[in-house]
Amino acid sequence: MHAMQYEFTLPADYDMGIVRSRVARVGHLLDDWEGLGIKAYVMRERGVNGSPVNQYGPFYLWNTVEGMNRFLWGGAFQGPVDDFGRPAVRQWTGLAFEEGTATAAAPAVAVRRCRPVPEGVELSSFMADAVAETARLAAEDGAVLAAAAVDTRAWELVHFSLWEQDAPKADGDVFEVLHLSAPGRDRLPCGRRW
Repeated sequence: MHAMQYEFTLPADYDMGIVRSRVARVGHLLDDWEGLGIKAYVMRERGVNGSPVNQYGPFYLWNTVEGMNRFLWGGAFQGPVDDFGRPAVRQWTGLAFEEGTATAAAPAVAVRRCRPVPEGVELSSFMADAVAETARLAAEDGAVLAAAAVDTRAWELVHFSLWEQDAPKADGDVFEVLHLSAPGRDRLPCGRRW
């Protein structure tokens, strides 16, 4: 499993209805993308759920590198690049994935929590704790799914979770979910990835 996210931070007075309309128009295009586990079309709106910015930031869990590369280099990624500019694309190696207690529900919000992997920690113990946190998040009422991944270049851990209600039981940046494409969700391997 590979995690990926890019973000477009938009002006404070940007009409976020434009993002909603765009996702309503094109969100279904990845509903059957080979190699994709899930794509959560998510956005934050300045002043809502504590967000300091207007931001569109889709989050992906990939089953295959080929599917991810076909998205990035095969033309599909060119659409958002043309509309918003070319963003930095963050990538993490998957640590864990768990289906939640509300797995069949349509997600309303997503929570992303990024934090550094501290110097001096025992990596196996730290990552095992991250896996346990993923399972804890997934076991909470209203959790649709939870995942953890790590960027070993920046030594950054990310937890990403989807929730059926507007009051998630997770800390981090809260995003509104506009659409969920999940063609390979059933093929995302559950549990620890090593």
